[in-house]
Amino acid sequence: MNVRRRLIPAVAAAGALAALSACSTDSAAAGNTGRFDVVASFYPMAFLAEQIGGDHVHVTSLTQPGQEPHDLEISAKQTAQLQESDAVLYLKNLQPSVDDAVAQSGIKTKIDATTLTSLEEHGNEVGGHAAEHDDEHGEEAGGKDPHIWLDPVKYAEVAQGVGAAFEKADPDHAADYKANTAALVKKLDALNTKFKDGLAHTDSKVFITTHAAFGYLAERYGLTEEAINGLDPESEPSAHRVKDLETMAKADGVTTVFYETLVSDRTAKTIASDAGLKTDVLDPIEGITAKSRGKDYFAVQEANLKALQGALGAK
Repeated sequence: MNVRRRLIPAVAAAGALAALSACSTDSAAAGNTGRFDVVASFYPMAFLAEQIGGDHVHVTSLTQPGQEPHDLEISAKQTAQLQESDAVLYLKNLQPSVDDAVAQSGIKTKIDATTLTSLEEHGNEVGGHAAEHDDEHGEEAGGKDPHIWLDPVKYAEVAQGVGAAFEKADPDHAADYKANTAALVKKLDALNTKFKDGLAHTDSKVFITTHAAFGYLAERYGLTEEAINGLDPESEPSAHRVKDLETMAKADGVTTVFYETLVSDRTAKTIASDAGLKTDVLDPIEGITAKSRGKDYFAVQEANLKALQGALGAK
């Protein structure tokens, strides 16, 4: 299987938001809540902590809903609150400011999701674009693609590792963490089956995105992701690139250019218009907002599946 991918720089946010966002119903700051206090780097990590921890954990996220996580700059207040927590759950190389803060913190339980599953190199064949992406955002350090949560199988592997870490760090509630982890993994297994069955028979196997976040998902289900490379999502694509995409779209039966909820849709709509294609949302689930097609990871993933089925001509 030849899974092609392209890399583009993550969109720059208008400004880093400094406030800490509480993911659980308890709005207390991280630390000293009477529960197992977990700081998560961004939504996919916070969701795991909440699902596995249940009532025993208080989860705060360093990335606010609607904030582009790649551009997060941690405030001094957040750094101080990080020091007061019992555990931190993060995904190394996705958010450099988080990596630095975690490295300098004295937190006993540091859970790096990248150590809980295997990462792959996506996009190195693009010649220079991956390196360019590394330098600007640190997202693809070492050529490793960090978007593991979009593959339900890899996300389940991370969940199992997080559950084990919670059991070790908070043994009084180990049995509940184990049970919650098993329930979450079962749901992720069911989601994997839905994707596998739902994308098994399609007219096309190729989809276009503005952000190369879906490499693991594409590989898992035998698809090919073509992401617009060398373009800021806010800028106009070059005539040459649009022509290339139009040629590829015709050859591979592509109907749709996907964009995401936390990034401007201007580039996607420009390319789609010039190439005679439709646009739709394929959400990398880096945060949940009012614009999200669902209120949690599972709901948005089901919406992603539906969008892919429509774009690829699922039978």
